[in-house]
Amino acid sequence: MTMPFYVSPEQSMKDKADYARKGIARGRSAVVLQYDGGILFVADNMSRTLHKISELYDRIAFAAVGRYNEFENLRLMGVRFADVRGYAYDRSDVNGRQLANTYAQVLGSVFSESNKPAEVEIVVAEVGDDSESDQIYRITFDGSVVDERGFLAMGGSADRVSSALKERFDKGAPLSTALVSAMQALKHENGEQRELEAGSLEVAILERAREHRKFRRIQGERLTRLIDEGHAAQEAEKGGSSGTTEASGEGDAS
Repeated sequence: MTMPFYVSPEQSMKDKADYARKGIARGRSAVVLQYDGGILFVADNMSRTLHKISELYDRIAFAAVGRYNEFENLRLMGVRFADVRGYAYDRSDVNGRQLANTYAQVLGSVFSESNKPAEVEIVVAEVGDDSESDQIYRITFDGSVVDERGFLAMGGSADRVSSALKERFDKGAPLSTALVSAMQALKHENGEQRELEAGSLEVAILERAREHRKFRRIQGERLTRLIDEGHAAQEAEKGGSSGTTEASGEGDAS
């Protein structure tokens, strides 16, 4: 008679967590950050059709990393939840916190009750009337919810990307500067120093000043122009800093 193989609950949870983390880390990173006009989403994504960033509702967007079919099912679930609630009550009754809690319950249940956890990490972000009322929620594979402030990185080499982004982040920066900062942080994927181009990026914003639906994708010529503007602004800032240093040195010598 074969004896049943026993695994303690603690070991089972640890194994599932390790499995999920490895699956998520295989994908490229994505970052979410505030800028002077709202919330910016930038994902390292070569695909033009399989989106990591999408609209959920009027002021709310969704970003995800990990296994596409799993987070796409979650996205669709969130859209249905928001549509039904907005129809039954009022569009203003749909908010990011509700959606984040709903996702947390679903992912938590899957993690606890299923042999295979979801290999996903997602963000629900809601743009407010001002930067202080913006909401950014990170929901992990086990259903944990973190109320993020300012910026975050997820997937791939999230720690490296987050550290690089922290050095450059300014929530009052214009969109072009914030975009280039995000791109420079994403260069640190897996320790690589590679150049990112517009064609390898998925970019979208929740634009505070936009009427009604705040979500907008940025692509094509507009994306290229913003990247050029951001690089030009950085070069101008470097030139200004260098000029200031030289002028200061001349003053000291005299």
